[in-house]
Amino acid sequence: MLAIQRSTVLSLVLLLAGCGYNTLQTTDEAIKTAWSEVLNQYQRRADLIPNLVKTVEGFAKQERDVIIGVTQARAKVGSIQATPELINNPQAFQQFQAAQGELSSALSRLMVVVERYPDLKSDQNFRDLQAQLEGTENRIAVARKRYIDSVQAYNVTVRSFPSNLTAKMFGFTTKPNFAVENEAALAKPPEVNFGK
Repeated sequence: MLAIQRSTVLSLVLLLAGCGYNTLQTTDEAIKTAWSEVLNQYQRRADLIPNLVKTVEGFAKQERDVIIGVTQARAKVGSIQATPELINNPQAFQQFQAAQGELSSALSRLMVVVERYPDLKSDQNFRDLQAQLEGTENRIAVARKRYIDSVQAYNVTVRSFPSNLTAKMFGFTTKPNFAVENEAALAKPPEVNFGK
């Protein structure tokens, strides 16, 4: 009887090892790690924004709408609970991504405003904040790329045979990935007008 139980346990272990269970676990953990880094970099950006807004506010008081837009977009990002479970909920993930996109757009508008204020552009505090923000945007891009690669590896494992059978048995499903906002607009060539 004991020999049969050992044989059954050994068979189950070999079956699980050969069916992708460990790969599913490994790739799922890689996604969580990559997602943590994405959140870390987004938090870094959010932490820089109040100082950036205060600096711009001191020079460009009449640009209130743009400054309020950045502040509101940051508040919206902060209101979304960025938990590890977010990557398992496509709808919540999409809301998170949309809020981050709104913040990026608001920051872009703020940088356009800055171009109108040469004194602001020459302010050392502003230049330091701008350099930190640019560096953070680069870090966000790298972190998102790592997350995208991790999700790709995981989703391929979840969808490939025979690991897809194991995935179904243990409740592993594909994870959402970052998407390009307004993909249709990117497909159209830009309109160039040289002042005609």
